[in-house]
Amino acid sequence: MPTRSFLTAFAAQVDARPHAPALSWAGTEVDYASLDRLAREAAALTAGIPADVPVCVPAHKSPETVALLIACFRQGRRVLLPSASLGPDALLRLCEQVGCPHVVTPGVVRTTGADAGSLPGPGLLLTTSGSTGTPKVVVLAEEGVDNFLAWAARSFGIGPGVGVLNYAPLNFDLCLLDVWAALAAGACADLVDPAHATDGAHLAGLLARREPAVVQAVPLFFRLVTGTGGVFPSVREVLLTGDVTPPALLADVAAAFPNARLWNVYGCTETNDSFVHRVDPTSAHTPIGTPVDGVEFRVLDEDGREADSGELVVRTPFRAEGYLDPGLNRGRWRDGWFRTGDLVRRDGDGLVHLTGRNDHQVKVRGVRTNVQEVEQVVLAHPAVLEAAVVAVPDEQAGNVLHAVVRRAAGSRLNGLDLRVHCAAALPRTAIPGAFEIGDTALPRTSTGKVDRHALRARRVAVTITGKV
Repeated sequence: MPTRSFLTAFAAQVDARPHAPALSWAGTEVDYASLDRLAREAAALTAGIPADVPVCVPAHKSPETVALLIACFRQGRRVLLPSASLGPDALLRLCEQVGCPHVVTPGVVRTTGADAGSLPGPGLLLTTSGSTGTPKVVVLAEEGVDNFLAWAARSFGIGPGVGVLNYAPLNFDLCLLDVWAALAAGACADLVDPAHATDGAHLAGLLARREPAVVQAVPLFFRLVTGTGGVFPSVREVLLTGDVTPPALLADVAAAFPNARLWNVYGCTETNDSFVHRVDPTSAHTPIGTPVDGVEFRVLDEDGREADSGELVVRTPFRAEGYLDPGLNRGRWRDGWFRTGDLVRRDGDGLVHLTGRNDHQVKVRGVRTNVQEVEQVVLAHPAVLEAAVVAVPDEQAGNVLHAVVRRAAGSRLNGLDLRVHCAAALPRTAIPGAFEIGDTALPRTSTGKVDRHALRARRVAVTITGKV
């Protein structure tokens, strides 16, 4: 990945195992020697750009893009890696913010008109929108990446001959494990084509053909795969990440991957993975668990005091350098500690449970309510496959909660059932005022998470017009 140590490790794999598979893509394998050759060919594209000028490489997943990134790292330059689906206007604004005068794709260099910035040293600049939708550019730290790659390979047995499934887009921090740690360790990264990312039959077929040992993905992937009825005995490590996994889905995952250890992995782009928990698929609640070796954490209340419930603050050996805009660091980073914005509670056994976001708290009839905590209660119902709870403005109550639910096939679940279920675990003000129950999948964002913004906008429109 974007460090000198990665380049040394990758070169060692090329020398020692040139004909071993490094990537699989679209039914073909690319061995280490071929990936190295592609990277050397790609280097000519950016050879004329000063090494301290960052370049923008849109994350179109392919072996050629991976090779282009390796070429840029070898030239010692910073790379802005935005989503491949970013619109042209948004891409230009991002390039202007970073100082990228060139957008580079395999075989093509085009200019943006942005003034050149100066960011010496190899590495990736990742973007994160956060829960507020404000774009932030995260500068990954070389030492933090090296620490993470070593931890990932050691913790999940990633090494020569091991297949690692890559479901996430290339611009996601999840690729630190399933692409870059794999290449540094001599494993093979099985790249999932984004064009088939929501095709359960295709994904199940890929698992059956490639037989990876390590699979890391968001719950959407596992919902799609388990829905095919397939069983995948080759997988020995399943990493669930990116969103809450409903208890009903955990049971399905355990059945589909009978020889795998199940892990709930928690982290964010700024800190990478910070907590990991061995999942019990029979449990009604899955904590984010305990901190990874070397990670320290605090739980702070609204007054900044240590508490059992509050905001999670972490200090990790995997952390980024910070945001590209130093003004965004104030209030988030201090002495190596990062305020995650995630709300958690610590139980009597010391396990940490995610309860929501501090920017997802709303007042319902004057009572502060954690929308995501309500959502997790709804998800705990055995007949619920998917759920999202959104806050809709209301003149009298301030906000009212609206739950959108996808029920299990054949279920006769109704709003009364869910109201009784919620009443057993929530205060009266936190019980959704309405339950919209259906049999179709909820809308998803490009990251595979439920698109709560779209659901909220739809409900607000219904409230205003009175029409569905």
